[in-house]
Amino acid sequence: MTNEGTRQKLPTLPLHTIWMLSFAFFGVQMGFSLQSSNLGRLLQTLGADPHSLGWFFILPLAAGLFVQPIIGRLSDKTWNRFGRRMPYLIIGTVVSAIVMFLLPNAGNLGFKATIALIFGAITIMFMDTSFNMAMQPIKMVVGDTVNEEQKGYAYSVQSFLANAGSVLASIFPFALTAMGVANTAKLGVIPDSVAISFYVGAIVLVITTIIALINVKEYDPETYAKYHGIQEEGPKESVMHLLTHAPSIFWKLAVVQFFSWVAFQYLWTYGTGAIADTVWHATDAHSAGYQAAGNWFGVLSAVQSIGAVLWALVLTKVKPAQECFAYGGSLLLGALGFGSILFVHNQWALLVSFMLIGFAWSAILAYPFTFLTNALDGKNNGTYLGLFNGAITIPQIVASVASFGLFPLLGSSMPHMLLVSAIALIIAALSAVRLLRGHV
Repeated sequence: MTNEGTRQKLPTLPLHTIWMLSFAFFGVQMGFSLQSSNLGRLLQTLGADPHSLGWFFILPLAAGLFVQPIIGRLSDKTWNRFGRRMPYLIIGTVVSAIVMFLLPNAGNLGFKATIALIFGAITIMFMDTSFNMAMQPIKMVVGDTVNEEQKGYAYSVQSFLANAGSVLASIFPFALTAMGVANTAKLGVIPDSVAISFYVGAIVLVITTIIALINVKEYDPETYAKYHGIQEEGPKESVMHLLTHAPSIFWKLAVVQFFSWVAFQYLWTYGTGAIADTVWHATDAHSAGYQAAGNWFGVLSAVQSIGAVLWALVLTKVKPAQECFAYGGSLLLGALGFGSILFVHNQWALLVSFMLIGFAWSAILAYPFTFLTNALDGKNNGTYLGLFNGAITIPQIVASVASFGLFPLLGSSMPHMLLVSAIALIIAALSAVRLLRGHV
């Protein structure tokens, strides 16, 4: 139970400490961005049919849907020499690094195409789950240790580091190709430019995690209880009980998140193929034009991250009473970016489209966790953040399943799938303004 009368205010933390709390996010997001910006390209290079891409996203997302609440609940009850949340960061980092070395070699192990795809799908499942396992503790530590006055700043720092990692990850294949590393390979084999990018990403992830472990000091159980007003354990509350007693903002944010993540799921699934079609007029995943589009999609993903970093600076100036309008407005700008991709046939003009998409991405990374953690009492923070991951994974699963009908309905056109993303973000924007007004 909690008692607001005995709860002491969390101390004001030095800025250096706030940065260190989220430093591992740089490495985690670098790995996640390598996955998201190259996944469609990797799968099609291994031989996946564009009509079937959705299948490869469902299993890892389903695993994350169940794993994250478990990790959150376990971490609420954990305390050892590494802390409460940090042990799960260690596990997530180790598994992530291993699979980041394995995935690019799916086509080099002598498997037949079908077996290589199955191996790739299983590796992706472990990669996605481990990235989330590493990412969740970093979000939880901010909720555990940062007071309400500094929390907006802390999540802005987290957004900055995440997007900085994304920029580095996204441009790696393009930069390596410019330095002479091979960007094409024999049938069914991942190009060296992509494989080396994953190796570097794994190394950076390990290094940033080690730095975070050295610098992050979590509160021991007694101190944590003092700052969060927890007097006694009381009866154990089931996950279903917690869901039915979740703050109303939990469910309102879930609606906005649903349509937001549908939009980005289609970007990650069809983005490379869309610009290969509209700019390079290439549909064969093994062609030089398609692989060039894959590199350029990485550059565009970097531009998206730069846009997110710049927009995060704008969002820090927004007054609390106006945050729902800033959230909705950011999503509308992202919808404009998505919609424009269908009509833009110049690779350089796409920079503007992805800058706008970055504005939406910045809001998606910052606002939901600020709103939610301010509404939680501290006792079940990890469990609630784990459950809230369902507002990220469920829409991606729904989007993947829906793609089996939408993709052929839209003429098997990858650019048209991004038009669906634009519509989804418009709905998310309207929902943000309508549902979140009045919450600070």
